[in-house]
Amino acid sequence: MSTPAFPPLMSGLAVTGAIDPFEKACAMASLGCDAGLIVHNITANRFLAALVMAPEVPLEEAMAMLPACGVGFQNALGALAPPEVAVHLEWPGGIRINGAACGHFRVAAGGSDPDTLPGWLVVGIDLPLMQINDRPGDRPDQTALYDEGCAEVDPVNLLESWARHTLVWITRWEEDGGKDLHSEWRPLAHDMGEDVRQNGMSGKFLGVDERFGMLLRSGDTTHLIPLSTLLETPQ
Repeated sequence: MSTPAFPPLMSGLAVTGAIDPFEKACAMASLGCDAGLIVHNITANRFLAALVMAPEVPLEEAMAMLPACGVGFQNALGALAPPEVAVHLEWPGGIRINGAACGHFRVAAGGSDPDTLPGWLVVGIDLPLMQINDRPGDRPDQTALYDEGCAEVDPVNLLESWARHTLVWITRWEEDGGKDLHSEWRPLAHDMGEDVRQNGMSGKFLGVDERFGMLLRSGDTTHLIPLSTLLETPQ
């Protein structure tokens, strides 16, 4: 596998074997590594990567980096895959390719108080490249990248493209406060307008607020589910 080339302000760290880039990135971030580090582990059947960021805004506002990374991925795959391949994004971080679930994003931070600076924030992506199940047809709602007409997509090129497009969206978010990111993300949102279940509540997914919090309508009540409720605790 070739060594990926990243744009200025970003750097890469390849890990191998059973090392999870997300956990590695969180550990390095907690020790004070530079923002812009992308830890990655790409195998024949799995694409794993995680981006370290150092937000200068409170956590709840910084959580916009989750949809920014998602939009960056959609743009990146759109530039490399055949035009008929459709990518959508689930609010909790799931990825849909041609309607089927295909990997997910995850997020962790250096703090959990939504109103304070988190110190660091890590967004990771876990994308199956090939299904290794002996009977993949048993899970028609699950897919892998190469099963969706993307067998010619080089994962290193995808990693580089994801980095470039995500950096563009982070920059645009910093410049305009998220207006363009909202406009780009909304048409990609999976299940908007549909009945969903999230954080133990069921209702109609109406959309998001200015900080990408989910607006969930249940009966006569509209609940706001902050994006920060998706934070994971690193191992």
